[in-house]
Amino acid sequence: MRKIHTAESLIEIAHLRNVLVAAGIACQIRNDRLMGALGEIPFVDCWPELWLENERDALTAKGLIDTELRPAVPSADWTCPSCGETIEGQFSDCWHCSPPRD
Repeated sequence: MRKIHTAESLIEIAHLRNVLVAAGIACQIRNDRLMGALGEIPFVDCWPELWLENERDALTAKGLIDTELRPAVPSADWTCPSCGETIEGQFSDCWHCSPPRD
């Protein structure tokens, strides 16, 4: 067993576990129920942790985690081919006439 990641958010840890499991990497979450002890023990020790079952998966798992946590690159604005409206890059459909981005 090897600890691969820790974070304040259980949601982040659960998402990363799902990413690793989808890639065929066996792992488990620990400390997911320690928030009740917050104040009695240091807060960092209460954070949920993601542990690998096989240490040989560490390099692959770290790469997947780093990729998943990398900030998204904003897309460039685009012009709707149907109506000519300029749409902000984060949207996939035209707000005016509804066709999807090409």
